[in-house]
Amino acid sequence: MTLVVWLIALASGYVQQGAAQKRTLDLSRNVLINTGLQPGGPQRMMEEPFQRFPAGKPLKRLTMRERGFNTGLKPGVNESASRRLSFDFVSKAAQQQPLEKRVAAEVAQFKGKVSMFARNLDTGATFSFQGDEPVQTASTIKVAIMIEVFARVAEGKARWTDELILTKEKKVGGSGILFEFSDGLRLTLRDATTLMMVLSDNTATNLVIDTFGADAVNARMEALGLKETRLMRRVFGGGDSAEGRKPENKRFGLGRTSAREMVTLVEKLERGEIISAAASKEMIDLMKREQGTNGIWRHQSRVLKATKSGALDALRSNVGIIYHPRGRIALAVIAYEMPEVSWTVDNPALLLMNRLSEIVIEELGSKPPPVENK
Repeated sequence: MTLVVWLIALASGYVQQGAAQKRTLDLSRNVLINTGLQPGGPQRMMEEPFQRFPAGKPLKRLTMRERGFNTGLKPGVNESASRRLSFDFVSKAAQQQPLEKRVAAEVAQFKGKVSMFARNLDTGATFSFQGDEPVQTASTIKVAIMIEVFARVAEGKARWTDELILTKEKKVGGSGILFEFSDGLRLTLRDATTLMMVLSDNTATNLVIDTFGADAVNARMEALGLKETRLMRRVFGGGDSAEGRKPENKRFGLGRTSAREMVTLVEKLERGEIISAAASKEMIDLMKREQGTNGIWRHQSRVLKATKSGALDALRSNVGIIYHPRGRIALAVIAYEMPEVSWTVDNPALLLMNRLSEIVIEELGSKPPPVENK
């Protein structure tokens, strides 16, 4: 009776062991399939990683080629290439994580809040991370001011040669250079607009706002269908718009927007939908000349970009388009409520923006053509 029980238990153990092996092999197949490998050879790689030797002799780990795995390498090629290929599986699997998870992982390490919206203008693919949250603009609101200037010139209500006079009272600090110039300097409207966009000159910005008024900028944004993008006042105060006088808008400072609306704005410019195709192109060309681009795509120096950045003690903002081989990608990122003030180019928000902008290219960009093995 004892022998029978023992035999039944032994048989049951073999069955359970076989089932466990099958589950393990099935899992291996699933992992390989998810990484883009085909059934067959890859399964052997996972199921038979060791060559069997007679009893008493050590096991030998097989190379990929010995296991029958098709690496695409010719006989005699250094085995290190095979090892690199095996690590590539891990890298590719990581890159296949959903965009949401990759962005969330980056944001989780950042001390502050983040709002982000992106669109591939060629494919229409979009991504939003708190993209509709009302946020401060800092100097990115200057894109809206620029649009109002171009519109007034197109309507014949202003000329590029109109003179704006620099006075001591109109000089403000922060970004720019005009506060270093002599009182009484006469600038053309075009020069002031160029300084506002290329150097983010705050004094030039105020000269333009004083000429047209903040309410006019907001009326233009409303006409374009933008409900969140509003200019509240001059840089560092004064000249409040109707929106800027509302108590609930005081917290936004210079301007209010959302990441989605900033992308919508630059997309309209890129598609030639604001004022005229020629005017839109001229505004995009102006944005291509921005200096001090340390945020989004900061390491893409050889790729054309059209951008506008903004900064406050506890905030960094960026909006722009990159003309990448994988597509024209529009992106707006606002990182705010940072606990520490840092005015270096390695501000944590700027570094975060760069990482997010690279992830967007990888995930929203059209897939690059496969590299042929030679």
